[in-house]
Amino acid sequence: MYTALKDQLTAELAEIEQAGTFKHERVISTAQGNRITAGPIGRDGAEVLNFCANNYLGLADDPRLLEAAKKALDERGFGMASVRFICGTQDLHLQLERAVSDFLGTEDTILFSSCFDANGAVFEPLFGTEDAIISDALNHASLIDGIRLSKAARFRYRNADLDDLRTQLEAAAALRDGQGARRTIIVTDGVFSMDGYLAPLPGICDLAEEFGALVMVDDSHATGFMGATGAGTPEHFGVSDRIDLFTGTFGKALGGASGGYVSGRGEIVAMLRQKGRPYLFSNSLAPSIVAATLTALELVEGSGELRETLFRNAELFRRRMSEEGFELLPGEHAIVPVMFGDASLAAKVADAMLENGVFVTAFSYPVVPQGKARIRVQLSAAHTEADIETAVQAFVASRAAVQGE
Repeated sequence: MYTALKDQLTAELAEIEQAGTFKHERVISTAQGNRITAGPIGRDGAEVLNFCANNYLGLADDPRLLEAAKKALDERGFGMASVRFICGTQDLHLQLERAVSDFLGTEDTILFSSCFDANGAVFEPLFGTEDAIISDALNHASLIDGIRLSKAARFRYRNADLDDLRTQLEAAAALRDGQGARRTIIVTDGVFSMDGYLAPLPGICDLAEEFGALVMVDDSHATGFMGATGAGTPEHFGVSDRIDLFTGTFGKALGGASGGYVSGRGEIVAMLRQKGRPYLFSNSLAPSIVAATLTALELVEGSGELRETLFRNAELFRRRMSEEGFELLPGEHAIVPVMFGDASLAAKVADAMLENGVFVTAFSYPVVPQGKARIRVQLSAAHTEADIETAVQAFVASRAAVQGE
């Protein structure tokens, strides 16, 4: 049987390679940071500038986080070897849950091994055949997969399109012979990771209140740096008290390791502790990650300097790339998509960028729509103005080299 499968997979892989969309991994042989040693698999790496990590605040190699992690290793061990409800809950886990709740202004928080697991845990325990889930068309894959686990009626609205969201809410209200869904929830990313666009949360909250719906925001690409205190897109738009469920990750701005959370209404979090499968059947977060994340939250809450530097860097990069004639998607986020359209072209430019000392990644279908291939640049507070100018010049040289082939 495997012989036939092998032949089919080999042919499919060859088609991906021929289309120029095969995802070749690069190997990093240093700590994550704005400067790393990296190169293709099988080749010696070189020192390059890193412009494609989710390390928005530059905390991935911060010595204060490393010290907190080392101390936790010495005092609390390497791992919990258990799930939370058996014997996997340390006081550190409770401290982090309280800290996240205080940071976001919510009633309670529950930790997961990743935000992918957090999003996978939400829907099945809370929504059944009598309910409706209304999801933005560009929501993260983890939300899509989590929603599929539920037996609720599923509706999808066009990305950030409030008129279409109203249409889908009206359809949910017509369920059960016009009685409407028992529970309705609107689900959206706070920041759409491939575009850097922000969800129109004020309008979403207005519609939710009009139709009696809950609101859930996955704020993975905003927690720690969007908003006046870094509490994310709801704080940025002034609607934090109108959001019922927040999900997010510790694997991006808050140290870049791993771990995720669901935060929000107390009764919802309590139910997830009882029925959330990824919570009940996955090992607890390692103590070293918990301790370092607590330190990251303290650093984020204590100073806005890193956030200010991040957005100043993003503004500078956008301006310089525009001056050099590159097509960028508009926005205010530290995600800056540089558009190329053709998948093969984007991949070739990314490869040339590495040769020119800058690590970036090309994205093409099915991660982004056909004909919308891009290099997604992600700025960090750890980048200097000189780093940014080096990246811009590398784009200019790489474009010229590829177009001259």
